[in-house]
Amino acid sequence: MRYFIELSYNGKNYHGWQIQPDVISVQEKLNSTVSTVLQEKIEVVGAGRTDTGVHASQMIAHFNVKKELKGDVSYKLNSLLPQDIVVHKVFLVDADRHARFHAVSRSYEYKIWLGRNPFLLDFSWQLHSQELNVDLMNAAAKLLLEHTDFQTFSKVKTDVHTYNCDVTEAVWKQNGKELIFYISANRFLRNMVRAIVGTLVDVGLGKITKDDFRKIIESKNRSNAGLSVPAKGLFLTNINY
Repeated sequence: MRYFIELSYNGKNYHGWQIQPDVISVQEKLNSTVSTVLQEKIEVVGAGRTDTGVHASQMIAHFNVKKELKGDVSYKLNSLLPQDIVVHKVFLVDADRHARFHAVSRSYEYKIWLGRNPFLLDFSWQLHSQELNVDLMNAAAKLLLEHTDFQTFSKVKTDVHTYNCDVTEAVWKQNGKELIFYISANRFLRNMVRAIVGTLVDVGLGKITKDDFRKIIESKNRSNAGLSVPAKGLFLTNINY
């Protein structure tokens, strides 16, 4: 039987979602805990991968189990998981339902704090003594919806067959000192959101123009794009099926 599991996590203490040798990952913690609770070896499959230090307010994963689950499985899992990983619900799905391959879109948020805030150090990129032109950043962000090849914003060494992504939303919204970039697409490349944010911040600082941003996208050359902004400001927020 196949179940979906919906969870959130603070990525500060993890080397991303995916299991890797000699480091702690969210997937590893979840595999171990689900296996303990269900008393059989379980391997969860996530809807995507988040890099080291990236957070998720919604991650979806699936796993197979021999028998139908009884009782409050979420409560049992949360009682054993570390406090920075929280399971919201576990629910039965069709046997062929796949957390990754059946997802039709994913959404991320990137949070910038314009100033200093000691309570947001782990959850935002803090920029002080710098003014950003948000209107220019939004004008440039709209260009993302006109393109499909995002090789420019991908890590150079990555095992993908295509750099094409269908971006359906890319917008900055400001509330006082908080500045959030919202982006949705059918898929994302490794490091894509953080590289896009870094390049759009260059637009906001007046280092490059909107036309420069277009040329950077079309160059398909990572070295032309801006810096990869800190992981702590990035959140996976929604997965649609």
